[in-house]
Amino acid sequence: MPDESESQIPVQRAEKPKFLTRIRFDEFNLPTEIISGLKDAGFTFCTPIQAETLPVSLTNRDVAGQAQTGTGKTAAFLVTVFSRILSLHEHMPDTPSALIVAPTRELALQIYEEAMLIGRHTGLRITQVVGGVDYQKQAEILRRGVDIIICTPGRIIDYFKQGIFKTKGIKLLVIDEADRLLDLGFAKDMRYLLSKLPHYEKRQSMLFSATLSFRVMELTYEYMNLPEFISITPEEVTVEGVEQSLFHVGSDEKLQLLLGLLKRENWIRVLIFVNTKTGVNWLTSKLKGNRWPAEGITGDLPQRKRFNLMGRFKDGSIKILVATDVASRGIHVEDISHVINYDLPQDAENYIHRIGRTARAGKAGRALSIACERYVFHLEPLEEMLGYKIPVVWPENDWFIEDKAGPVFIAPRDRKRRSAQRPTHAKKYHARQKVSGKARKSSYPGALFGFGPPSEKESRPAPPAHKNQPGDRKKKSRFNKKNSVAQKHKTS
Repeated sequence: MPDESESQIPVQRAEKPKFLTRIRFDEFNLPTEIISGLKDAGFTFCTPIQAETLPVSLTNRDVAGQAQTGTGKTAAFLVTVFSRILSLHEHMPDTPSALIVAPTRELALQIYEEAMLIGRHTGLRITQVVGGVDYQKQAEILRRGVDIIICTPGRIIDYFKQGIFKTKGIKLLVIDEADRLLDLGFAKDMRYLLSKLPHYEKRQSMLFSATLSFRVMELTYEYMNLPEFISITPEEVTVEGVEQSLFHVGSDEKLQLLLGLLKRENWIRVLIFVNTKTGVNWLTSKLKGNRWPAEGITGDLPQRKRFNLMGRFKDGSIKILVATDVASRGIHVEDISHVINYDLPQDAENYIHRIGRTARAGKAGRALSIACERYVFHLEPLEEMLGYKIPVVWPENDWFIEDKAGPVFIAPRDRKRRSAQRPTHAKKYHARQKVSGKARKSSYPGALFGFGPPSEKESRPAPPAHKNQPGDRKKKSRFNKKNSVAQKHKTS
């Protein structure tokens, strides 16, 4: 960790024309309420994505924009949303006019905070609808009426099915980080939600994504009205301000190299990416054991704890944050000086999202990637997507620092917690069996799938089948005669 005097060195910024354009926000025909909010947020000049989006979106045309996080796309669509709603002559007071969909709760919170800042003078009612927050409280806010909803797909669909969320007044739709929405498995939810909104000819739609993959393009063709495609390519974004380096080491030396890099680099705030939740917990424990101020964040943490960690990372209370790709989606902090890929991403597009956490708002940053024998196979498609080779740095022997944390054991709590919250099909099966009085022992192979041991009756061998003997017919005939006599006696 750098000395206190070093951490106070001002962070270098790229030259203004390279990141910020010469186009000012007040050059657009924006309401004075929005101009005041932009001044409060410190926005004067437009970024490239803002300069190209606003001339199109302010004319009520659909936009599909390709831009990395940290390029100002949030302000681009918020300015459009505020301007459009303020100009509406027919506005239903009890129904929302704009719907903004984000892939994660953290990103929804980030958009909400920026919306409250830019739109503070507009008088518009803004709310966020996400999971992990009081259900009844959010429902009551929707019943009272709002103008703009910032949400994740699952919770807003739930309110729609309950009849709480009304879609007939929606005039604007924004889909942020569309590629991540699809990667997280929200494709069906998004199609369901979009099918319930007014027709795309009766609303304005804006979609933003770090990459315009085939699946994202398919959404634009099906649910948008001939959108204008605006692209700030990943190559243009990632090269500027980000110094990239690649280290080839064995998996048994990764931790030692990471400890050496943390000691050698002059960092202010570090974000470390690991591919798995177990890996996040393990690495966090290792860093703490080596006296580094690290915390880990994964997708299955309780919502309150995740927000707490994010807030502490933003205000500088946490200097090192270890995260998975899913958990990092809401991390929007300008002063992240270093991004370290402890594991190379399995999806090449995630590399763009990862290193986009540094060098935000024109600041300089470093992206360090460690390639081991397990994940080095993902390097080739990654560099093919970038269009160039990441510079390789060969570490010296003194760059490796011995691990003093000792062995770390990670208890499998997550699986137990999930199984306690969500009964599996096998558990439901056994519950039905117990109710019906047919519960069986589960200490045998196959019990998880509902296969039980043979019962006592089933385990006994069946008596061999005998062919009819000559005396069998006589016995049957005598028995039939006795039955017929007894029947006659009863009737008489």
